[in-house]
Amino acid sequence: MNKITILIHCKDRPKIIASVTSFIAEQGGNIVYIDQHVDREQDIFFMRLESEFSSESFSTEHFKSVFETGLAKTFEMKWRIYSSEKKPKMALFVSKYDHCLYDLLGRYNSGELNLEIPFIISNHLDLKPIADSFNIPFYHIPVTKELKDEAENQQLELLENHRIDFIVLARYMQIVSGKLIDQYPNKIINIHHSFLPAFVGAKPYHSAFKRGVKIIGATSHYVTEELDAGPIIEQDVTRVSHSHAISDLIAKGRDLEKIVLANAVKLHANRKVMVFNNKTVIFS
Repeated sequence: MNKITILIHCKDRPKIIASVTSFIAEQGGNIVYIDQHVDREQDIFFMRLESEFSSESFSTEHFKSVFETGLAKTFEMKWRIYSSEKKPKMALFVSKYDHCLYDLLGRYNSGELNLEIPFIISNHLDLKPIADSFNIPFYHIPVTKELKDEAENQQLELLENHRIDFIVLARYMQIVSGKLIDQYPNKIINIHHSFLPAFVGAKPYHSAFKRGVKIIGATSHYVTEELDAGPIIEQDVTRVSHSHAISDLIAKGRDLEKIVLANAVKLHANRKVMVFNNKTVIFS
């Protein structure tokens, strides 16, 4: 059984859904999931569709070709088609914090994440024992002001050689430059506490504690050249009170970071995120 996922966006107009579903039927496919959304303000139609093909002669490449010259051209669609046979390859970038790394590798090891992790990159050696324990190659690429350009060239070479599909910054404490972002637009996922930009700096939880905040949170988003301003994929919050110490806020915040980042990775790996004008459409 061949299964494909189709993501589409275009100007909204009549008969898009009917035309797509009819096309799938004509190609011998059975639709097992379909969802759509219309952005009324921008008049843009979005759709995600999963379809199964039982014919042994089915070819994803042939399907793409026929789709491109037919429906896609007629409706002036921006589209992507993915085969379930190919799991996306994810590269992990880390520094010294280990909570997100442990969480993602635990989920990966249990089969919860529909992806492959060819390697982990870090600007420090601290987390190498974790990578070793999960039998995942670990590359130490130091990053300094003088070596940043050389370091990113090494990173890009690894990413290209392993045909990486997307990158996850699992508390990677370095600013990613435009060189990397241009190669992976809307394919670099970051996690941070939701205090930004209200509580910037090295100790946001200390600042939040001093202000007596009642809610803390975490945000996962795609990386853009404007720091922490990329399209948001996933967010969550938890309540705190005057009875919580700074250590409690940090612990709760790290729990949120793990959950929010893992959910964002799942959504991206399962082809459930579409980006349009710095805003995401998230399908269920």
